[in-house]
Amino acid sequence: MSAKRLAVVCNYVLRQDRIGGMDRFFVAYDTAAKAKGYAVDWFFPDVLDKTFYEGVTLFSAEGNSSVEAFFLNYLQENEKTYTALVTHFTELCTPFYKKAKQAGRIKNLIAIDHNPRPLNGFPLKKQLKNRLKGYLHHKAIDRFIGVSSYTARHIVKDLGKVVARKTGVIYNGIDTSVFKKRENHDLNQEGKVQFVVVSHLRESKGLQDLIDALALLKPDLQNKLHITIYGEGPLEEGLKQQAKDKGGDQLLTFKGSSSEIPQLLADYQYLIQPTYMECFSLSILESLSANVPVITTTVGGNPEIINEGINGFLFKPKNKQAIARILEGVVLGDRKISRDTSLLIEKEYSLDRMVAEHINLLN
Repeated sequence: MSAKRLAVVCNYVLRQDRIGGMDRFFVAYDTAAKAKGYAVDWFFPDVLDKTFYEGVTLFSAEGNSSVEAFFLNYLQENEKTYTALVTHFTELCTPFYKKAKQAGRIKNLIAIDHNPRPLNGFPLKKQLKNRLKGYLHHKAIDRFIGVSSYTARHIVKDLGKVVARKTGVIYNGIDTSVFKKRENHDLNQEGKVQFVVVSHLRESKGLQDLIDALALLKPDLQNKLHITIYGEGPLEEGLKQQAKDKGGDQLLTFKGSSSEIPQLLADYQYLIQPTYMECFSLSILESLSANVPVITTTVGGNPEIINEGINGFLFKPKNKQAIARILEGVVLGDRKISRDTSLLIEKEYSLDRMVAEHINLLN
């Protein structure tokens, strides 16, 4: 019997300052695939740190090309063949899949879609292009997997009904054991409600709306809250200037990126995520696992995990007045979540379950 070989192509940079949910999934998946008898090779656009990935076979394009082009070149130069290929964070239904399947003599090709859609949908030209891609290239992909029901629906919407029969859902999951759990939701000694944001600082994450919403609050309410922001990105300086211009810079603390988020979340009472586009947010799962309820938008898969008033509060994206009303209600105590939000995550969204369902696709 010939050896089983698995290639995993991920458009995801490995970084030392970001050991997140996907990193934990990749390592756990590698272990599980090896336990099933697979030799596993991983391909990334850049590998800036290997510490967390000890024992994992990594290949890096070193930022010189796309990870797809790098993988195709690797197949050609090394004449490697694989039993299966799994992709993460790559564009669906491009010529890459057919080329990879042929060059690597791959029997089972699985494309995992983590990619969010724009708030107002794709423009008509992009819609037509997606549909054409689906028609031309869908046969090379054996399974399409969305990380939420929202994502799976949009795979079919984007690419056409030709992919419906081979499109499914596997929800993201997290390693709940690494998260420190908040014991209660009482105010700290200063009497302020402590909110936290964990996000890349770009326009689509909607943090500019949060800053505008803070300016809508009366000063006595502003004095009863504080927001700590973890993350970095192109909008950072602009957000700081916006907060200063709005007179709310004292309400915000920018902490930059941190690899200690699993321990830090429990220091806060609510996570805020005013995002415009999302598939199925690991940050939300992580916050709930730490017993920290979530205030977020109705986009993507968010409503599939957030139950209004039970483990968080939802508002429509870009609705600054709605953000302000929720913040006011939380600060005044009119809106309060006291139940343990971690129980659902432990039961339904565990890393073990996610890994097992992905491994089953290889059969």
